[in-house]
Amino acid sequence: MRKQIPLFLKPEQRAQLEQLIRSGNAPARTQTRARILLLNDRSMGDARTEGEIATCLHCSAGTVGNVRTRFLKEGLDAALYDKPRPGPVPKITGDIEVQIAVLGCSDPPEGAARWTMRLLAEQVVELGLLDTIHHTTIWDRLKKTNSNPGRSNPGSSENPRPNT
Repeated sequence: MRKQIPLFLKPEQRAQLEQLIRSGNAPARTQTRARILLLNDRSMGDARTEGEIATCLHCSAGTVGNVRTRFLKEGLDAALYDKPRPGPVPKITGDIEVQIAVLGCSDPPEGAARWTMRLLAEQVVELGLLDTIHHTTIWDRLKKTNSNPGRSNPGSSENPRPNT
């Protein structure tokens, strides 16, 4: 069993963690990490083991050790929040996705019976929303929004609510 390095929180760090938990607006993972740090704090006189803290918070002892180690090496923010994930930034942001959905729900261009993914991709490039975009990327994003640009009446639902 490895020897634990004691963790001592400053009063302002402790207050910040308690406020984060009390507000209830932080994600559950962040709140759990804050609780791990508070229970690891030796400045209040309590000395708990990783196993006790893990049992109390219904997580693994490895998680408790990782959060403590990250706090000691990198600081409070690194212990509470994940680092950004590697990889390319998505081409389609929220506002572009909305514009694509609105475009898909509008009347198709002259000479076309309905919007196709290729037509939408061409129109997105023509409008200057993106420099290039593949039609399958458009399809992936519209699939996530439950859009159906090929529907005969794209602006309404298929089962309207009865008047009551």
